[in-house]
Amino acid sequence: MTLAYWCVLFAMLLPWIAAFYAKKYAGFTATDNHNPREFWARAQGKAARANAAQQNGYEVFAPFAAAVIIAHCTGHAAQLTINCWSSLFILSRIGYFLMYINDKAFARSCLWGFGIICILALYIAAI
Repeated sequence: MTLAYWCVLFAMLLPWIAAFYAKKYAGFTATDNHNPREFWARAQGKAARANAAQQNGYEVFAPFAAAVIIAHCTGHAAQLTINCWSSLFILSRIGYFLMYINDKAFARSCLWGFGIICILALYIAAI
């Protein structure tokens, strides 16, 4: 399994890590699981931002996973290129999560944009 494929696995796990952090920070209990949307509607601060980061992680996962798979399947991209862009994407997502929970909106947006550039670079490498 290539480093890029490991990055796909880690990208899949990142929203779950964010969810765990959000629930722990917000004091989520088993009784809150009866109506979690109502619970999250009342969440504030770091917990609410971590939950939003979780949701964004799900949104960006599919394009990233597809880009990695396509880059591998075409055979046009060097493995080092695929690994580098995939690793940079993961670093951008970790930074994105940290900036999101710490309410650093501009840095968060920059890291989000860089993550999108990483995904586009993987598609371009596949050409």
